[in-house]
Amino acid sequence: MKVFSSRADRWQTLLLAVAVIAAFVGLYLGVRRYAPFVFDAQALRTWIAGFGVFAPLVFIVLQATQVVVAPIPGQVVALVAGYLFGPVYGTIYSLTGVLIGSAVAFSLAKRYGRSFVERVIADEVIDRFDAFVERVGVPGLFAFVIIPGLPDDAICFLSGLTTWRLRTFIAVIAVGRLPAYVITVYAGGEFAGGRFRTGIALVAFVIVVSAVGYYKQEAVRDLVARIEPRLPF
Repeated sequence: MKVFSSRADRWQTLLLAVAVIAAFVGLYLGVRRYAPFVFDAQALRTWIAGFGVFAPLVFIVLQATQVVVAPIPGQVVALVAGYLFGPVYGTIYSLTGVLIGSAVAFSLAKRYGRSFVERVIADEVIDRFDAFVERVGVPGLFAFVIIPGLPDDAICFLSGLTTWRLRTFIAVIAVGRLPAYVITVYAGGEFAGGRFRTGIALVAFVIVVSAVGYYKQEAVRDLVARIEPRLPF
């Protein structure tokens, strides 16, 4: 499969990935210098633990909110969750929040219909993916949400306009989004343990894949639409 349509397209994607990685490294160095207490994982975890049961709930609500409102990328919240709660609980809290937010978006669209979705989703996203979501099946939706960088939050709203059942939709989202979140949460845990090279490498991997997914949204959509009818399930 030809990933990039032109040499300029390839360089644009690579430059974006490098810029994002550079910004991340710059943020890390700035926090390291001016707010070093953030890198004392044990102290930070002790402070968070002071909130008791509300600490995980805050992260779950934040992760759910980013799906519905999308003020920040969900991977950022997952990275923080891994740093504070470790890879196991961080993944549980992040995925729980994502599933709650996805269920809310799906249910709102199902309840209030197309007019509501058209108010909360950009017209260009609806134009590109409305028909795709309408005709795609479980394998197609899974192939779409597993790739970071694609508008999977918007897909949650658009899926609510179809005949899909909530439990089927949530099952696909849970399995499809798990790999990227596991990697990101694990990266957060590596940062907390002082293994910065591993953490940066994992974050860089997710950023590069997300950049490719973002710039090749239509290509991924068309590829999935072509392949799915040939699948034996």
